[in-house]
Amino acid sequence: MISSVRGQILAIGLDHVVIEVGGVGFAVQATPATLSTLRRGDEAMLHTALVVREDSLTLFGFADADARELFGLLQTVSGIGPRLALATLAVLDPDKLRSALVEGNITVLTQVPGIGRKGAERLTLELRDKVTALGGPTDGSPAVTAPGALRGEVVEALAGLGFPAKQAEQAVDKVLSEGEGHTTASVLRSSLATLGRKR
Repeated sequence: MISSVRGQILAIGLDHVVIEVGGVGFAVQATPATLSTLRRGDEAMLHTALVVREDSLTLFGFADADARELFGLLQTVSGIGPRLALATLAVLDPDKLRSALVEGNITVLTQVPGIGRKGAERLTLELRDKVTALGGPTDGSPAVTAPGALRGEVVEALAGLGFPAKQAEQAVDKVLSEGEGHTTASVLRSSLATLGRKR
C-alpha cells in the first residue's frame, strides 16, 4: 500500500493533483479542500490510500491521516465505494463527519450527494462505535454546537422519534438552561430522560 507521497506538484485539476515522485507523476484524487491548499511548483506531502480494482489503480490523497482513516472506514459500509467516501469528506470535514455519525445526525449526513436517509441510517448504525474507538474531534473533546443550532437539531430529532414539537421544545429548553458545554448527543439523552419522566 502507498500510504503517502511527497514531491513537486506538476498539475492541479478539479478533482486531482499530479505529484512527481522519483521522476514518476502520480495522479492523486483529492477533495476540493485539500486541492485548495496546494500550489503548482511547490513540494507537497499527502497521506494516501491506494484502491485496487481489476482495471485500475487509483490513489486518493488527504491533508492528514485522520481523513484517510475515515475514508477507509466509510468504505466498510455496504454501498459506500471510494468515490462516495471521498464525496462525503468533501462535504463534511472529519470532525463534523465524526460528530454526525456518533450523534446519528441523519440531516447532516444526507447533505452528501448520493447518501439518502437509509444510507445515512446505515452509516450511523455501523460506524458509530468504530468512530468513537478512533477518537473524537482532534482536541479529544466532544464537539460543542452553538446553542441555537443545537436546540433545532435536538428538537428535530425528538420530533422524528414521535414526540410532539411543543413537548420536545420544552424538554430541550429545560436541559439547555441547566449549564453550558452541551453537545447534541448529551442534550438529546437528557431531553429523552425528561420526556420519559413526563410520560
